[in-house]
Amino acid sequence: MKTIAFLLATLLAATNVVRAQDDTNKIPAAIIKLVEGLKYQQGEIDLGGGLAKLTVPKEFNFLGANDAETVLVKLWGNPPSEKKPFGLLLPAGMTPLSSNVWVVTVQYTEDGFVKDDEASKINYDDLLKQMQKGIAENNKARSEKGYPAITLVGWAATPHYDAATHKLYWAKRLKFEDSADDTLNYSIRMLGRKGVLELNAIADIRQLEAIDKQTPQILSMVDFKEGSRYADFDPKSDKVAAYGIAALVAGGVLAKFGFFKLLWVGLLAAKKFVILGVVAVVAFVKKFFKRGATAA
Repeated sequence: MKTIAFLLATLLAATNVVRAQDDTNKIPAAIIKLVEGLKYQQGEIDLGGGLAKLTVPKEFNFLGANDAETVLVKLWGNPPSEKKPFGLLLPAGMTPLSSNVWVVTVQYTEDGFVKDDEASKINYDDLLKQMQKGIAENNKARSEKGYPAITLVGWAATPHYDAATHKLYWAKRLKFEDSADDTLNYSIRMLGRKGVLELNAIADIRQLEAIDKQTPQILSMVDFKEGSRYADFDPKSDKVAAYGIAALVAGGVLAKFGFFKLLWVGLLAAKKFVILGVVAVVAFVKKFFKRGATAA
């Protein structure tokens, strides 16, 4: 099933090229129907039943939880996450079929109030080395499940924490073993009273500059509502998270779930292909079918 989804994602990535050659009948009707059924949203959107508010401007579109699942799992062939994201953002004018599309997933982890007193003391070079080791150790499990191994090449943007707004962002440069191009994993975190809003932009590394420019706008689009904000923390009654800023950057709840919780997020990059023409795509598909038949 994963092989089929991955293959369909490859075909979808070629849509623009196929359309240019008036050959749209190569895209399965069922896939086109899924894409046409997506409901794009703009304006003010409630997240988590009053937890936070997302205000989507005309430059972006938002897909809710079910549509996001359709894109991430059914169209792009990623494994289902432990829980559905609130949704995802993508630039207006793009669809999951666009070869240059990038998306920002929006989700929430409620593990308690994350203390930020260590933020200014973190050595991010040392943290990077630990993360690289942890990801390498996870590759065996990924391979056993049929997913390509990942190498964390380095920081695309060194982590930066704004103590005034309690917002954190950084970017990783990743290499998938079956891809010639590096992948950008751009992460934004917003600390709240009982947990963390997690925004992850997944794109080609060449889109770093464009996403970096959009980050301030994305940061301004979403925030916790009153009662759930960082400043609303009550030390007498509220739970404190078992991890801090360093573990958040390293992949979330480091102590509870192992080193790289966000393997699923990284897999979003599997949708990225360099399309050199229909001939190249067809050749890849033939190779994939052959490999699938061998595996069976």
